[in-house]
Amino acid sequence: MVAAARLATDWLGLAAAPVFAAMALIAWAQGHGMPDMLCSSAHEGSPLTGMIPMYVLMSAFHSRPWLNLLAGR
Repeated sequence: MVAAARLATDWLGLAAAPVFAAMALIAWAQGHGMPDMLCSSAHEGSPLTGMIPMYVLMSAFHSRPWLNLLAGR
């Protein structure tokens, strides 16, 4: 039972980064990179506002399982 739970958490960790990367691509395709009005209150806001940068950063922060897998751990 413990081995199955560990395997499930490993696969879940590997799924996070590609899912967030796909969500960034979908957000870009739907909005062409324009920040959502709910996400930025300024019209001339930072380029780091909006859904696309958020998904890219989340993908980068969740890439550790992939780096461990590529390193052979």
